[in-house]
Amino acid sequence: MNNGPVILKGRVHGRTIELDGEPGLPEGLPVTISLEPASEPRSAPPGEGIRQSAGAWSDDPAGLDEFLEWNRQQRKARRPEIDA
Repeated sequence: MNNGPVILKGRVHGRTIELDGEPGLPEGLPVTISLEPASEPRSAPPGEGIRQSAGAWSDDPAGLDEFLEWNRQQRKARRPEIDA
């Protein structure tokens, strides 16, 4: 028997909670429960996740291109020449 907390989802039907899975506890065992509503997964439009993760550049693609080019030039300037 697991002595740690068991986290399961279920549905409320009046004073009864129907679990989506087996709790893995013996029948008749007294338990203490803590209830919180399960959040429903939010669906975002395609591309929204990557847009949000782009941070400050998400609404300025031209600024991002400018920064990336500046960064390339800075790296080139510090790179030693290779003798062939």
